[in-house]
Amino acid sequence: MIETFTALIFAHVLADFVLQTAWINAQKRRIPVMMLHGALVLVCAQAATGQWASPWLLALAAVHVVIDAAKIRGGFHHFRGFVIDQAAHIVTLVIVAVAAPGLWATGQWAALPALLPLMAIASGLVVTLTAGQYAVALLMRPHGNRIRNNGLREGGRQIGLLERGLIFALIMLGQPLGVGFLIAAKSILRFGTAARDQRTAEYVIIGTLASFGWAILTAETVRWALTHLPPLEIAGLSP
Repeated sequence: MIETFTALIFAHVLADFVLQTAWINAQKRRIPVMMLHGALVLVCAQAATGQWASPWLLALAAVHVVIDAAKIRGGFHHFRGFVIDQAAHIVTLVIVAVAAPGLWATGQWAALPALLPLMAIASGLVVTLTAGQYAVALLMRPHGNRIRNNGLREGGRQIGLLERGLIFALIMLGQPLGVGFLIAAKSILRFGTAARDQRTAEYVIIGTLASFGWAILTAETVRWALTHLPPLEIAGLSP
């Protein structure tokens, strides 16, 4: 089951966070655009599992569209809505993996088990960087208009991407102590600005803890998944 779920989660993050462009996300109220997104979900699932005619994958894509339509209709464009939306998708993936655990084993890529840990790591990287950026931005949105931002354009976004990427890499390489040094370095660099403004200080602390926590949780989840998948013969990444 874990093999099928790994392939399905890889397909999900590809469809939702890599191939879903800003235009698709903004236009999904239109039925043709929603159907396009559903088609991408289906193709990604087929490509990841190596199954091209499975009714389970067709059902998965249909349920994905229903969940997204419910999110749009309910106006859930906040952090809680994002979490509920993604949780619903993951539950759907688990149901398919439990109901049809042989999707991977009978698929076209079954003879290439090394693909599974690569899918797990790639999924974790996308969740850490792209999904993490979106989630943290939603979490911080209510506070954004209460502080002054005199920094570089897109500076905060780039810092977030770099820090989460570094945390993911450090944990995957078995160097969690490096995360502590990263936290200390950011605290020192931010101290002068934050100390002069309590709102800015609290904004920075909330955003930093959310960003770091997201990256750590994702990396540890990937490390756990790797213990249940065929080994990846790359020094430092095999648990």
